Amino acid sequence: MRTLFGIPVSPGIAIGKAFVLAAEGFRIPEQTVSSSACESELQRFRHAVEIAKEEIVVNRESTKTALGQAFADIFEVQLQLLMEPKLLGEMEDLIRTCYFSAEHSITVVMQKYMDTFRQIENSYIAEKINDLRDIEKRLLRLLLGAKRETFDQLSSPVILTATNLTPSETANLDKRFVLGIVTEHGGAGGHTAILAAALEIPCIVGAGEFLNAVDGGDTLITDANTGCIVIRPNEETLVKYRLIRDTESIRITDLDAYRDLPAVTRDGTAISICANIEFPYEAENALQRGADGIGLFRTEFLYLTRNDDPSEEEHFAAYKHVGEIMKGKPVIIRTFDFGDDKTADRFTSVAEHNPALGMRGVRLALKRWAIFRCQLRAILRASIYGDLRIMFPLISTVKEFRQAKRTAIAEVMDELREADIPFNERIPIGMMVEVPSAVVMIDKFALDADFFSIGTNDLTQYTMAVDRGNSNVNHLFHPEDPAVLRMIRRTVSVANRYKRPVSLCGQLGSGLFNVVTLLGLGLRTISCAPHNMMQIKRICREVSIEECRTIAREALGMSAAKDIQDYVKNSLQKFAPALFAVQE
Repeated sequence: MRTLFGIPVSPGIAIGKAFVLAAEGFRIPEQTVSSSACESELQRFRHAVEIAKEEIVVNRESTKTALGQAFADIFEVQLQLLMEPKLLGEMEDLIRTCYFSAEHSITVVMQKYMDTFRQIENSYIAEKINDLRDIEKRLLRLLLGAKRETFDQLSSPVILTATNLTPSETANLDKRFVLGIVTEHGGAGGHTAILAAALEIPCIVGAGEFLNAVDGGDTLITDANTGCIVIRPNEETLVKYRLIRDTESIRITDLDAYRDLPAVTRDGTAISICANIEFPYEAENALQRGADGIGLFRTEFLYLTRNDDPSEEEHFAAYKHVGEIMKGKPVIIRTFDFGDDKTADRFTSVAEHNPALGMRGVRLALKRWAIFRCQLRAILRASIYGDLRIMFPLISTVKEFRQAKRTAIAEVMDELREADIPFNERIPIGMMVEVPSAVVMIDKFALDADFFSIGTNDLTQYTMAVDRGNSNVNHLFHPEDPAVLRMIRRTVSVANRYKRPVSLCGQLGSGLFNVVTLLGLGLRTISCAPHNMMQIKRICREVSIEECRTIAREALGMSAAKDIQDYVKNSLQKFAPALFAVQE
């Protein structure tokens, strides 16, 4: 048995046989054609390009129908790369002047660009390498008459393992036969992550080199809730994860009964359960699952699947759509938060060796005013179509927040007034609490911020000095750590004192054993992934606030996350045994 960790990007637990998609590649030796055959070779090449173009357009349109425009734009990027005059020109020049075969010309040019890009430490460029590889494989398949990879035509369920997946490979997966995905490379903002989440396939990326340790047919456990992958699990581990998976499945079925019930504790305290969403289409799903609002609308999707920047109208359409769907319920729109594990390299002038501590969040927004202004204008224009609110990410100083609120937003508001464009003059403006400095200075922030939202993923990362995407240290990444809980307690306490609404929108709020601790710390609004909302409702209805306070008080006195996890679980079994009952 071997255990490793990667970056969980689409939650769920999958247990099944491994399908190993090896680092595929057509090996094209140096081939030449006679000078008299040069023209026919060019025609052969151009024909393959045209067919490839048609195939990508089909992928784009089918993806748009199934998942929406944001996902379809992934293939629009590929189409632009395929039709890039410089790229095609270099390939044709090799055929025309060196008499290379079409296949060899493609391989030489593509490998040249991929080798160049590999030397650039840049996650955005890394995705371009994946796009180029996908195009190369497509062209060579057409020229060589090779058949498509068969993993998208599987007849039995498997866990797909690969070095990486190209956008077309991921989009063509059949959910019936792909239980989960694990890749050696990739990040949270990559194409595989985006599409896997949309398809609701449990997925872990960036697990490091492991394919040489996996044989096709090996049993794998993919715990995409924690990022844990178990290769060839022993019987004890297999039984443990089967129980977890099966228990989750039963609970999910039972949870439908809580869809329309309010989240009220046994002693009558109302809890607001909101949804975290990545894409506009998720708002309707959140509403159908009983969301009290959108606690976090991440807006990076507008940038991640394209090379250019979205227009103000594209921003406006997305925000207006969500505002109208939610029918007056609050929608907190977080301005773009690039950097760290997200794709924003085209916004920065130089590659950063430590992006988590560099130009990300509001720092980047204030520096790139044209992009920031475009987004702010769109949010304000859309604010008349619902209860929209603005939230700034990665605020670390009071000066930053005041620059964003008093200067940036004030300037945009003046522009709209002068143009007689309506907007909500009293739109609430808040901030993420995700760095220790914000917690320490929370009383000063409360003088300016209309509301707070605690982002426990980054708060844990910065408090514990742990890169959550680094498999060497992510065993130290525990949002339940007492240091993090104390940060949350202070934030909630000060926010309540200043009568500022405070919510939590990080990973900590989705855990079965964490919700009670958060309620005990004083939180009354929790935002989580839509599929977790009904579970949290049930937990709230099974406990009393006094029980939660007792659990939180004891947890704060402990010194290790593992001790807290065990204590909270044991306490819940005592206070709310129904949460652990598995129906036969």
